[in-house]
Amino acid sequence: MRKAGLLLSAALGLALAGCGNGLSGGKGEAPVDDPAGWSSPGASPLEQHYAKADQINRATVDKLGLAWSVDLDTDRGQEATPFVIDGILYTTTAWSKVIAVDAATGERKWQYDPQVPGEAAVKACCDVINRGAAYYDGKIYSATLDGRLIALDAKTGKLAWSVKTVDGSWSYTISGAPRAAKGKIFIGNGGAEFGARGYVSAYDAQTGKLVWRFYTVPGDPAKGPDGAASDQVLREKAAPTWFGSYWKYGGGGTVWDAIVYDPQLDQLYIGVGNGAPWNHRIRSNGKGDNLFLASIVALNPDTGKYLWHYQQNPGETWDFTATQPMILADLKIGGKTRQALMQAPKNGFFYVIDRKTGQLISAKNFVPVNWATGIDMKTGRPIETANARYLKRELGIPGSVGAHSWHPMAYSPNTGLVYIPAQSVPFLYEEDKNFRFRQNHFNLGVNLEAAPPPGTPAELAAARKGLHGALIAWNPVTQKPAWQVVHPRPINGGVLATGGGLVFQGDGAGAFVAYDDRNGQELWRFDSQSGIVAAPMTYRIGDTQYVAVMAGYGGGMPLALPYLYGPRPRMNGRLLVFKLGGVAKLPPRPDVLPFAITQEALPAAAVERGGSLYAQNCSRCHSSGVLSANVTPDLRRSGVLTDKATWQSVVIDGILSERGMVSFRNSLTPADAESIRLYVQTEARAAAVRAKEGEDGN
Repeated sequence: MRKAGLLLSAALGLALAGCGNGLSGGKGEAPVDDPAGWSSPGASPLEQHYAKADQINRATVDKLGLAWSVDLDTDRGQEATPFVIDGILYTTTAWSKVIAVDAATGERKWQYDPQVPGEAAVKACCDVINRGAAYYDGKIYSATLDGRLIALDAKTGKLAWSVKTVDGSWSYTISGAPRAAKGKIFIGNGGAEFGARGYVSAYDAQTGKLVWRFYTVPGDPAKGPDGAASDQVLREKAAPTWFGSYWKYGGGGTVWDAIVYDPQLDQLYIGVGNGAPWNHRIRSNGKGDNLFLASIVALNPDTGKYLWHYQQNPGETWDFTATQPMILADLKIGGKTRQALMQAPKNGFFYVIDRKTGQLISAKNFVPVNWATGIDMKTGRPIETANARYLKRELGIPGSVGAHSWHPMAYSPNTGLVYIPAQSVPFLYEEDKNFRFRQNHFNLGVNLEAAPPPGTPAELAAARKGLHGALIAWNPVTQKPAWQVVHPRPINGGVLATGGGLVFQGDGAGAFVAYDDRNGQELWRFDSQSGIVAAPMTYRIGDTQYVAVMAGYGGGMPLALPYLYGPRPRMNGRLLVFKLGGVAKLPPRPDVLPFAITQEALPAAAVERGGSLYAQNCSRCHSSGVLSANVTPDLRRSGVLTDKATWQSVVIDGILSERGMVSFRNSLTPADAESIRLYVQTEARAAAVRAKEGEDGN
C-alpha cells in the first residue's frame, strides 16, 4: 500500500433485479427499500458509487450551493464516504471516530470516539484515516486504527460490543470500512510493510464472536495449521509457491481495503495486498508466485472456504496491490451478459473478471506502463519487461503508489462507463543491498535513498512537472477510454456518478467539481478550502436531493509527496453537504503559520548529523527533507522549534503522545534530538529564503 516517506524518482452495470440501492434487512439476506438511495459507502452491495437521483442534473447543477457543513474535531486526512439510514447520515473521521447527523439539517445526533491511543499513529503507513462504516440490523459497525471492530446502536451511538481483531505484538492497523451481510461483519487489516501476515475475518453481527478467519499467505511451517478456514487451500495451493524463510517477514498480503459481498452469487470477494518485504528476491528467494499476494480471492461468506482466485502479479515485487475498489455489474460482452467484477488496481491494468468463476475476461492498461507489455489472455499472467524486477535500477511507471489507489471509482449503467481517479507517479526501484528485517519498522527491500528529495526551487518545479492525475472515463467492454480530464497534480479524490448525467470529484487543491458524464465537460465548481480525497455521495430526503463529501487533506500521498502543492494552513476537516439553491458559506480560510526562525548558531557537524537522524526517525511521518504538506505538523513552522527544552519534552518525554507524537526515548538521546532540531532550523531558514525570493515556501 502507499507508504509515507516514499520518494518520487523523476521529474450497479445494471441494478440487481429487486435490489435497487437496497440495504440488508433485519436478519436479512433480502434487501429492503432504501428511500434515501445511499445505504452503504458504495451506495449498494454492487459498490458502483452510482445513484439514480437526477434532481441535480446537467441543466440544474449551476444552481447547486452549500446547504450546510459540519466542522470535525480532527485536522488529519478524511477518506470516508458517508451513507444515510432512516434520515440520519453516518460517517467516520480520522482517528476512527464515528458521527451521526440529521441528513436534512446537519444537526449532530451523536459522536463516538473510540479513544485510539496516539501511539497507534506510528504503526500506520498512511495517516490516521478511516474509510467508513457499515450498517446492519440497527447497528453501525466501524473499525479502529488500533485494530478493534466495534458495534454501535444506530440511534444513540451507545457501544454494543467491541472486539480486538489483531495481534498487538505486530504493527497491524485498520483503516478500511467493514462490510455487513448475512448476519456477519467482515473486516481486514493493514501493516504489511511492518511485518504483518494478512487475513480477513468474519464476526457475528449480534455478539462480536469470531465466525471464521482466512489467512492470505502461509504461516511458519513449524507451527502447523492455523485452525482457520484457509488451512486446506494454503497447504494445497499457496505453500508450494513460497520459498525461503518468508514467514520471518510476515509475508504481507493484508486485506486493507476492498471487501465486497455479492448478493446475487452469494460470494465474498477480497482484494489482497503486496508482499512483505516488497522485494521478491528477499522475501521468497526470487522464486514462486507467492499466492495469494496481489490477488482477488472469492470466499464462501458463511464459512470462509476458498472458492477461486485470480492473481494479477505473480511473485509481486513492486507494492502492486489488488486491494483497490471492486465494482460488480452485468456487462454485455460478445453478445452475452457476463456477471463481471471490475478493478483498476495499482499496476495500471483494468481487469474485467467473471465473478462466478474467476476467469479473466479482459485486461488492458488504462494508463501508460513500462513494467509489462500486456496480459497474456491464455495464462492471465502479465508479460513483464526485461528489467521490470529491477535487477538493476529501474524507473517504474506506475510506481509503488499505483496508477489508482484506494480512491473509489464509479460506474454508471446509463453510460456504461467506469470513472477512474487515476494518477501518474513514477518510482525509482533499486534493491536494498543492506536489508535487515526490523519488526514494527518499514521492511521494503528497496532503497528509499536512491532518489533524494528535491532541495532547490528548480528541483521542486521539476518534481511537480513529472506528476499528474486524471479522471478517466473507461469503457469496460471495449477496454478503451471514452474521455479523460487531466489534473496538474496526482492527488484527486474518489468519484460519484448520478442519474442526472453528472460525475462529481474533488482534488487535493480543494476543488469540488461536477463533470458531464458523457464528455468530461466541467459544469460546476466549489472551493472547499481543504483538499478532498474522499468519494462524494448523494441521497434524497423528501423531495430534495443532496450531495455530500468529506473534506480534509491527508492520507498517504500528501505524506509521501509533500511538495505537490504550496504551503497549506492546518485546518480541521469538514462534512460538506450541497443542494439546489443552497446559500450557506464557509468561514474564511485560516492563514499559513510563518516559519519559526531563530538567530542561534547552527554548527555544521550537528546539522549534518541531525539530517541523518531525521531521515532515519522522522521522515516517515514528517516527510523527507522536512518538506511538508502540513498533514502532520510542518516542523519548520512549529512553535516548539525555537525552544530547546520544549523540543526535548516533545521528542524525548513524549508530552504529545496522545496526539500521535510518541516519545523517541528508545531511539534517540537528548543530544540526538537537539541535532535534529538544529537540522530542522536550517531547513526552516532555507525555506524562508525561498519564500522571500518568490517561491512557494516549501
